Amino acid sequence: MIIRRTYPELLANHVKPLKAILKCGTDSAAARYNDSKKEMVFTNGSEILFGYCASENDVDRYQGTEVDILFIDEATQLSEDQIKKLTACVRGVNGFPKRIYYTCNPGGKGHAYIKRIFIDRDFISGERPEDYSFIQSKVYDNDALMRANPEYVHELEALPEALRKAWLEGDWNAFVGQVFPEWRNNPDGYQSRQWTHVIDDFALDGSVKIFRGFDFGYSKPFAVVWIAIDHYGRMFLFKEYYGCTRQADTGVQMEPREIARRIKEIESTDPQLKGRKITGIADPAIWQNTTGESISDMMMKEGVYFSKGDHTRLAGLMQLHYRLAFDSMGLPMLYVFKSCTNVIRTLPVLIYDEKHPEDVDTTMEDHLYDAIRYVCMENPLNPKPIVPEKPPETDPLNLWADRYRY
Repeated sequence: MIIRRTYPELLANHVKPLKAILKCGTDSAAARYNDSKKEMVFTNGSEILFGYCASENDVDRYQGTEVDILFIDEATQLSEDQIKKLTACVRGVNGFPKRIYYTCNPGGKGHAYIKRIFIDRDFISGERPEDYSFIQSKVYDNDALMRANPEYVHELEALPEALRKAWLEGDWNAFVGQVFPEWRNNPDGYQSRQWTHVIDDFALDGSVKIFRGFDFGYSKPFAVVWIAIDHYGRMFLFKEYYGCTRQADTGVQMEPREIARRIKEIESTDPQLKGRKITGIADPAIWQNTTGESISDMMMKEGVYFSKGDHTRLAGLMQLHYRLAFDSMGLPMLYVFKSCTNVIRTLPVLIYDEKHPEDVDTTMEDHLYDAIRYVCMENPLNPKPIVPEKPPETDPLNLWADRYRY
């Protein structure tokens, strides 16, 4: 079975070329094509099924389908949920080897899943590393294209930076539509904290202010982040609590009171949180009580308190951009401890909404992003022009060094 995201793509890239190659509709045809069933039947009885998944629900059409080989072209354009449901079709009792093939470029809804499995090779329980192989192919590997159109390389070199890095260089850390292309996870800077947003964990100073950001979810994941802010206004996201199952973007269905009890337990036992004053900021939606007791009231009865966060989406997005920007010393205003793996996984792969191109696509895993956004809006930062800074010739009181200590 061959899958593309939309039917026009499927028709142009697979159905029409195969019909031409196999001479469908002629006396010498190797197969016949049934347009209503979207299937190609060969003289020996073998079949190629053609399908598309433009929406999340389209994948349900293939429930019960059994195939020996699945080929998903431009797989990153499908969501992780769509991809996993389609792979369930690869089954049967015959002796034919079962195989799955993905072809894709960086970017799209499935980018995070494909990158985790094939690039980062970060497997979860139930996934076997030996089942996954990645074969990178760049334009230079396409001998036929290089012979027919050697100028194509120059066309790729002239693309905007994100497209060039993805399509020419095969860079999975930069792609078109990425909301935060400035994000950097650079292990070389984990200790120096320069030119990276991810850093080594460390013990917080007693003078920092602690904020707790919260985005509620039930069928979707809930997200809690704890962020420390030093006296320079720099943020350190040092702890996360993410209510997600092994299935990406699927909530653990924990009711609000239990979430509150878990938060209270964390804050009373974690050495970085125990005994500290913590300011909670949450999505204003938890104060809604149209169907009874509000989520805020439920959690308050368990001793966990929040103030209403500013839900202005575009302003909140810009606040994260301001904080992720590096100054001339390579220092941002927001760091993430490397132990906060879900923030590190979900934040850099967020993409823009096709219908609202200035905002994040809310069908993505944006829950931790929202929790961070509420804390950022509570502590707004004005954008600053990057002006080259030079250390002073003398710094007897270590004021320059102390500025970047935390």
